[in-house]
Amino acid sequence: MTITSAKSLLLSITIFFSILPSPSFSFDLERSFLRCFASGSGNSNLTSRIVFAKSSSSYNHLLKSFIRNLRFSDNSVPKPNFIVTPREILHIQKAVLCAKRHDLQARVVSGGHDYEGLSYVSDVPFLIIDLVNLRSITIDIKSDSAWIEAGAALGELYYAVAKHSKIHGFPAGTCPTVGVGGHLSGGGFGTIFRKYGLAADQIIDAKIVDVNGKLLDRTSMGEDLFWAIKGGGGSSFGVITAWKVKLVPVPPTVTTFNIPKTLDQGATNIFLKWQRIAAKLPGELFLDIVIGVDNSPPSAGKTIKVSFGGLYLGTVDNLLSMMQNNFTELGLQRENCTEMSWIQSVLSFAGFSIDDPLEVLLQRNGTSGRFKAKSDYVNEPIPVIGVEGLWKMLLESSAVLILTPYGGRMSEISESETPFSHRKGNIYGIQYLVYWDSNEDSQKSIDQLRRLYAYMGPYVSKNPRAAYLNYKDLDLGVNRGNTTYEEAKAWGLKYFKHNFERLARVKARIDPGNFFRDQQSIPPLFP
Repeated sequence: MTITSAKSLLLSITIFFSILPSPSFSFDLERSFLRCFASGSGNSNLTSRIVFAKSSSSYNHLLKSFIRNLRFSDNSVPKPNFIVTPREILHIQKAVLCAKRHDLQARVVSGGHDYEGLSYVSDVPFLIIDLVNLRSITIDIKSDSAWIEAGAALGELYYAVAKHSKIHGFPAGTCPTVGVGGHLSGGGFGTIFRKYGLAADQIIDAKIVDVNGKLLDRTSMGEDLFWAIKGGGGSSFGVITAWKVKLVPVPPTVTTFNIPKTLDQGATNIFLKWQRIAAKLPGELFLDIVIGVDNSPPSAGKTIKVSFGGLYLGTVDNLLSMMQNNFTELGLQRENCTEMSWIQSVLSFAGFSIDDPLEVLLQRNGTSGRFKAKSDYVNEPIPVIGVEGLWKMLLESSAVLILTPYGGRMSEISESETPFSHRKGNIYGIQYLVYWDSNEDSQKSIDQLRRLYAYMGPYVSKNPRAAYLNYKDLDLGVNRGNTTYEEAKAWGLKYFKHNFERLARVKARIDPGNFFRDQQSIPPLFP
């Protein structure tokens, strides 16, 4: 839909709404909302295939289809009054306007991977706009660009790129079921971000439905809002419907490897060296770490396993030469390495075989179980006493740490270029994760993670202790109703640092009534 046609449709909807009677508490919410949504079309059959109330037989199936964190699937968790599954932009516009009219908050789901469930949970009456039907991807190899609807998943994007070119890629995350809408609006990084920057750094245009139901592109939204949604979280400003992004070049051959080391195999000293050099390595090399407890074989007792996983944009010969000059302690050998195409590396990091058909990237189903996550940024290497203390903490928990090296292109981009401010000066980021099986283990597992996070306080960034928006963490602070900017700084500065104030000023201009809000949405800051 073009901006012009969207404006015409919006005008018709607005006129129709102006003559509708205001809904009252005595009027049935479901009938009133459905009537509102059907306004202007008169097609109740179409509405029934787009809007699903709690009374619908499809409601529970739809709700379960996008809840990735099973912490939020329990009966005690508040459920939406309606699930709207738009098939075109007009349906999003109607959902926003009808939600406002009926005092419903709006949540937007593109993939369902919100770590704290904020895209599908609310403690006040709300509806969900599920973008699952808006997933088209248009690749333009001549201009090295792509238009991606916000309901598409990363796996669908990678598949589409690979079908058009073997020498193009995109620097986004490794999980193929993550939705493009939320991933890019929070920053988005993956195995080639040290070479090219974040997924958000590649955005060159966007489309968003604002609080008034208007469809805006980069020109009509203005550069301030365009800046804000490239890492500031789109859900605070409207409903992002599509991104236009730059594709990046990748070589015909890349090389991957994974080398696990236990404490008896020198993991501590190798990790200490990694801390000193990981962010200084050429941008073509991504060398991350996964740390957890290993108890195989059980007779040997528990120990720490540090797994060094890498992707190099080039051949194994060039990789070995680089590692020989920079990181001999890891002991990387040719037999540890596998050459492949870039799209095969996508399969590998997603947990598939590199020989699997690319169509496995199109699978959108599956959950991540029950989990809680937190994040940190490290500016200086952790000393050996801190590392040894970390090992002791991990041996007493079931947590896993994922350490992502920064540097490269990330150090060349200004902190204020986008709302994502974690650039120069960070040597690596940390994601803390803990999983559990049953509700009975929830508090115990979360408490373990919080103790681990508290232990790491002296060794990570300070003033503020920074965090990554896409690893949402309500422990950092939450909004209470219409929270003020000063109150929200408790968590906002951790995600955005000095960019938080600019985000709040953009919010005041684009959504002064704070309609698009949740427990960690940007509050408006008025002059």
